[in-house]
Amino acid sequence: SVGGAMDKFRMVFQFLQSNQESFMNGICGIMALASAQIYSAFDFNCPCLPGYNTAYSAGILLAPPLVLFLLGLVLNNNVSMLVADIEEERNRNPRLPPTFLLLSSILGRAAVAPITWVISLLRGEAYVCALSEFVDPSSLTAGGEGFPRDHATEILARFPCGEGPANLSGFREEVSRRLKYESQLFGWLLIGVVAVLVFLTKCLKHYCSPLSYRQEAYWTQYRNNEEQLFQRTAEVHSRVLAANNVRRFFGFVALDKDDEELVAKFPVGGTQPRPQWNAITGVYLYRENQGLPLYSRLHKWAQGLPGNGTAPENMEMALLVS
Repeated sequence: SVGGAMDKFRMVFQFLQSNQESFMNGICGIMALASAQIYSAFDFNCPCLPGYNTAYSAGILLAPPLVLFLLGLVLNNNVSMLVADIEEERNRNPRLPPTFLLLSSILGRAAVAPITWVISLLRGEAYVCALSEFVDPSSLTAGGEGFPRDHATEILARFPCGEGPANLSGFREEVSRRLKYESQLFGWLLIGVVAVLVFLTKCLKHYCSPLSYRQEAYWTQYRNNEEQLFQRTAEVHSRVLAANNVRRFFGFVALDKDDEELVAKFPVGGTQPRPQWNAITGVYLYRENQGLPLYSRLHKWAQGLPGNGTAPENMEMALLVS
């Protein structure tokens, strides 16, 4: 039925809201994998020249992750939040815990796509191209014969292109096989390190948080609802204020039916002063006042509680960006 479908859709939407960070990390990873697959559809042309192989392969392995990392920072709204908070607190006592937690969250999310890109390409031709010329010739024993010392670097650099003396084809296969094994090992090690870091971060977050699972879930829902309602109300407020100012200038304002209803329903007399905007903007840590939770800067401002507070009931407990 339509009602059942709407209920299921609402459940999925609420789940995505409550797991927004994990969902966005997954989207970043999928985008990085998709871009790597698109890249693999094009030919990888190793220069097969000493000195050039490493530079070219490093560009393929490192330049796209750098772009993805910077793009992740640009698209993260918390970056501007962090900059604004640092600017606001510059002449006050620095609040390192919330700033550090938020910075860690920003860098962690921005690093998802670059790490995914590097892992997806470590098993490809770029790694073999980059390191073939650095293989120790004395360690190669294909065919029971030693690798010729003359022009060893030049010969090894040509292996990724399938070139080289015909009598050294066995060495070429050995070099390719060895480097692919190494790339797979590094890829799995990188995956393991990332998995351990994510696990430790989650454990540390839950260990340091004084909140129960249900209160954390409620906190997340409150944050999402507050953000949605604030943005929706700010849009209406700014639209009504703009209509009032245009009317004062021209003597009338051309409104459509929806705008007329908004102006009539929501009278706007003025704007909020800058100190109020500063009071509800920036990095925020979960606090309590007389045992009652304060879930955001807006919640705290609405309760008429200025300042950060240093009493035990006002201690900073867990990260919240509002």
